[in-house]
Amino acid sequence: MIPSVPVRWLTLYARSRQIPASLAAVVASAVTVAVLTRDGREGDGPTDQGLPVLVLAAGAMAVSVGLSGQDPALDRTAAIRWVPRRAAHVLLAGAIVAAVLLTVQIPGGPMATAAFVVRDSAGLLGLAALGAALAGGQYAWTLPFAWLSVAIFAPPPTNTPMQVATWMLLPSGTTAGMWTALLLAVVGTAAYAVAGPRR
Repeated sequence: MIPSVPVRWLTLYARSRQIPASLAAVVASAVTVAVLTRDGREGDGPTDQGLPVLVLAAGAMAVSVGLSGQDPALDRTAAIRWVPRRAAHVLLAGAIVAAVLLTVQIPGGPMATAAFVVRDSAGLLGLAALGAALAGGQYAWTLPFAWLSVAIFAPPPTNTPMQVATWMLLPSGTTAGMWTALLLAVVGTAAYAVAGPRR
């Protein structure tokens, strides 16, 4: 039986964006952290937020390589509507990164709440998408990495600017963390969807 055109297109798209390799890296990093921290977690609530943030950042950086294809000129000249496809790519990648972490933490108790995971994955994928729009897919990982580095080494968030700088480490109910992640997700996704990856 000959596969239909949409299935064939999705298969080719997944291969050109290195999605199988990216997904394997996301799963491997999440499983590794879950196994290494299994004995240190309590079953009644989340622990230190640093580990889930590292997993989510690693996932965002892994999937960011797929934000540009092997032929940027083809991406810009193909007779298909790229804006909705690019937006869907970022949203689906963020959902997969979040779902992987939420899935691997279930057997041993939560590392982080679902709200925390969704917020951080959305913000981090927005950063990766913005990185792709500004510097190209091969360097899209630099923005999530740079912001994570700032957040880890920043002083305690005692004021709003420091809360914005460390948004990914704040509890899920923190207003500054939620709005920063939302802004990054919207701006990054929109910039990447409209402009595409930089050549």
